[in-house]
Amino acid sequence: MGNPFWFSNFMTSIASPHIDTTQSRKISKTAAYYYAFIILGLVTGVFGPTINDLARHTQSNLSEISIIFAVRSFGYLVGSLLSGRLFDRVRGHPLIVGALIVTALAFVLIPLIPLLWLLTLVVFLLGLAESSIDVGCNSLLPWVHGDKVGPFMNGLHFFFGVGAFLSPMVVAQVVLSTGEIVWAYWFLAVAALPSALWLTRLPSPSPQKHSQENVVVRVNKLLVAATVAFFFLYVSAEITYGNWIFTYATRLNLGDSTMAALLTSAFWGAFTVGRLIGVPLSTRFKPTTILMIDLLGATASVIGVMLFSQSIVALWLGTIATGAFMASIFPTMLTLAARKMNITGEITGWFLVGGGAGAMFTPWLIGQLIEPVGAQITMVIVLASLVVTLGALGVIVNTGRSRVKR
Repeated sequence: MGNPFWFSNFMTSIASPHIDTTQSRKISKTAAYYYAFIILGLVTGVFGPTINDLARHTQSNLSEISIIFAVRSFGYLVGSLLSGRLFDRVRGHPLIVGALIVTALAFVLIPLIPLLWLLTLVVFLLGLAESSIDVGCNSLLPWVHGDKVGPFMNGLHFFFGVGAFLSPMVVAQVVLSTGEIVWAYWFLAVAALPSALWLTRLPSPSPQKHSQENVVVRVNKLLVAATVAFFFLYVSAEITYGNWIFTYATRLNLGDSTMAALLTSAFWGAFTVGRLIGVPLSTRFKPTTILMIDLLGATASVIGVMLFSQSIVALWLGTIATGAFMASIFPTMLTLAARKMNITGEITGWFLVGGGAGAMFTPWLIGQLIEPVGAQITMVIVLASLVVTLGALGVIVNTGRSRVKR
């Protein structure tokens, strides 16, 4: 059990001139990773609101420009594998700084590119950079905080949610003021630079060291495979619900496009609030307890939506509850994994490959099935993913238990 007032202590420590150097560096590194994750969230949410303008700039239609989503995800998967190995071999902060600079350069170029193939290439590089930021912060944060990483990991992913939530609003305001998406992309490019500058001034954390015997206990292939499967299944459920609830609501005549858009916002809003709530909860409860409650709550919420499929109230309540319960699953599993094995950059990379593959495959599968089968297939697949995720959690909890005191 941790300190429930960790956040107030965190902020007090920033302001205190008497804090010891080691603790001050931990706080500075954590804050820098949080800023980088805000940028990562802003980047994640920018393409949706600007896709029509990008199509116009490249003289392509929506079916053609949509390739950038798949290419970006592919770049993310490749980058997760490559950067995971790199973070184990070289200093981490220069890698994240390089990824932030590539992100900024990509955002300078994207709204100016008139050729679809060239835009696709730049978006692929952006996917590589995004994965490096993601793998880096998720790997280095446990190296900074060790066994006490739980609330800080939840905080990290909360700030990603903040960035993703703010991104469409930032883009909308900049475009409204200037009438052009160029300035929106350039605003985000400039926003990435302070994070890069901040990290250049901080020493990179060192990987956690364990004896050879301990490493054998912690690195368990079944445990790693089960955790990768967990992330694949969970992210499948999260992204499918978030991306397809709009179509689900409109296809079943539960609301018009305006209501469906608000419903989507409600899901991601509840998701962001849930991540904030997950920060203090992670100091009071074990990761396994939080994961069981979250998964069972999300499963029950989806079942409620399915049982009362013609009820708008049930859809709203179920969507908000699903978003709230899903919110802390990803960071909490990363915390549990850090307690059960020696987390390396390569292992973190594999975890994110699992999540990235789920984000690519399952929403695509829904797209193939929704016409011939009907919109109900969305909830069926989300429910199936959550149920099997519970099974993967059972394997993880009962495999490769750590016998090492940190």
